[in-house]
Amino acid sequence: MHIPVLLHAAVDALALEPDGIYVDATFGRGGHSRLILSKLGERGRLIALDRDPSAVLSGEAIADKRFCIRHSSFSRMQEILQTMEISQIDGVLLDLGVSSPQLEEISRGFSFRSAGPLDMRMDTSSGQTAAEWLATVAENQLEWVIKEYGEERFARQIARAIIAARTQQPIITTLQLAEIVAAVVRARQREKKRHPATRTFQAIRIYLNQELEELALVLPQCVDLLRPGGRLVVISFHSLEDRMVKQFIRAAANTDELPRGVPMREKELQRFSKQTLRLVGRAIRSDELEVAENVRSRSAVMRVGERIQLNNR
Repeated sequence: MHIPVLLHAAVDALALEPDGIYVDATFGRGGHSRLILSKLGERGRLIALDRDPSAVLSGEAIADKRFCIRHSSFSRMQEILQTMEISQIDGVLLDLGVSSPQLEEISRGFSFRSAGPLDMRMDTSSGQTAAEWLATVAENQLEWVIKEYGEERFARQIARAIIAARTQQPIITTLQLAEIVAAVVRARQREKKRHPATRTFQAIRIYLNQELEELALVLPQCVDLLRPGGRLVVISFHSLEDRMVKQFIRAAANTDELPRGVPMREKELQRFSKQTLRLVGRAIRSDELEVAENVRSRSAVMRVGERIQLNNR
């Protein structure tokens, strides 16, 4: 069963208007969406997006005229809404990372706890699997991915071991990869309560799914779509995501700096010469009770920004 992280905190942070239009840009298994729908009035609308076909299939089971779901990465949010003749929304929720069903479904290849095919694609209908990528990637590129996206200090040794292992036999299962990494990271150098392959799996997953690039593309779209008073709520699960979100919201609330790592078009640069968001409270984390019930919530960080009125809009 999927347990949504920061469920009530995230939905409360949206400051829902009963007749508003909202976007759940990462439907997952619909925990946040169902709570949002329970608080909307008859004229309210909720549009959900997800790049995972299994999540979309789950969403299509919701029989509610106020709700619809589209199979899409959230970087196409503005495009999708334009096809629905929606130019402004009252709030958007981004619950980043992988969902519990994705981690627990062996065939998806996200987890090193069980032997499964080394897939790691969020959208199983397209793209290269982790096994296919590992079969051809150059050692220097593999080292860079593990270091940059996994923040792994043993990236060079791990990359070298993976390249050496694939010359003996193809690396096609999650346990194969996990065992290669575990053999490199010596016991005394391992982090407490963390599997030695955690960072490597994270890095490969982020790279294959272009997760940071997707996030960089969607954040400016959220600002452009939000009405004055509309809320942007983002739940992150690792430091790379959270750093990008924090810098983006702070830059949008502070005209003295532009967000690093976020591609900006000329009209967006002009917009960021003026304050477009205000920070809403401090970063929120799961409390001890939630972590006890759902260990995956321990790394969650939620940040909130509110759209403000521009003089020229």
